[in-house]
Amino acid sequence: MIQATRIWLRDETRRTERRTPLLPEGAGALIDKGFRITVERSAKRIVADADYQKAGCEMVPPGSWTEAPADTIVLGLKELPEGAEPFVHRHICFGHAYKDQKGWRAFLDRFRRGGGELLDIEYMTDGDGRRVAAFGYWAGYMGAALALIHWLSRRGGGASALDGGLAPFADAAALDDRIRAIAGSAAEAPGVVVIGALGRCGRGALELVRRHGCPASAWDIDETRNLDRRALMDHHIFINGALIVEPIPPFLRLADLASAERRLGVISDVSCDPTSDINPLPFYDAPTSWERPYLTVTPEAGAPLDLIAIDNLPSLLPRESSEDFAHQLFAHLWRLDALETDAVWGRSRQAFRDATARIDD
Repeated sequence: MIQATRIWLRDETRRTERRTPLLPEGAGALIDKGFRITVERSAKRIVADADYQKAGCEMVPPGSWTEAPADTIVLGLKELPEGAEPFVHRHICFGHAYKDQKGWRAFLDRFRRGGGELLDIEYMTDGDGRRVAAFGYWAGYMGAALALIHWLSRRGGGASALDGGLAPFADAAALDDRIRAIAGSAAEAPGVVVIGALGRCGRGALELVRRHGCPASAWDIDETRNLDRRALMDHHIFINGALIVEPIPPFLRLADLASAERRLGVISDVSCDPTSDINPLPFYDAPTSWERPYLTVTPEAGAPLDLIAIDNLPSLLPRESSEDFAHQLFAHLWRLDALETDAVWGRSRQAFRDATARIDD
């Protein structure tokens, strides 16, 4: 008898991560196909435990995936727990380890030592190299919203509405209400430039700012090939949603920010890759957080500039982003019982093999 493919949805390690890559209806459909679905209970996941239980999932305590049978496929989103213990399972998640990010060797070596495998969602691509499942739209949408909230609340020298920290919004309508309340009746709207405008992040950012009346410049590869930094800094807000996969000249350097002609006051780095050598904004080296959403970059001369660089932006809109992403991913979870022959999973597995081959370089 062929053993059923087992998917184990883990509780996220990060306290602020409320998203899920698998909805109860998807879990139920997989069970009907013959999969075995185990779900860790979670006090923070946007979907209630009871909904998974009604769908027929086996419910287990949070963090118990470490005791799962070795052939279990562990499904999550963000980082795995820190430590030195080897990983013996296949893990589906965002690993953030293939661009030489901080700690990447030690992280991947845990798979090598345990015989496990990372099926990195970022490297699940179609035949044209396009990612098949991504949170990009909602990352751009939320990154633009925070930049707009910050700029609007600080105009005229006021305190930022982000100073008290962040909490998830009930839905996109509640986020719109928050922005409108801060904007009030003022006619002034900031000028915004979005780099990576043709991608998922860029489209989400442009949708948000244009709906709130902001004039927006949409820049992509053609506009950044010979980047006009002075024109970039003539905007009030800069949203970076570009996917960078190889070294490029920085979009902005600390010396550029010293320009007396700079209007730019807020950067939202949605791409947020500060620990990589290909960071296009090389004047910061760590993400900001829900507790401290922005940092102030002060060049030698010129006015301060505030930078927002949160690496789990879509979790601030956990319901919309989970529903969107889970629907994108579901078709590929459906094919996990043919993992050895599926082309999308094959490309993710090859990316893992290529990365682990560099550990000892």
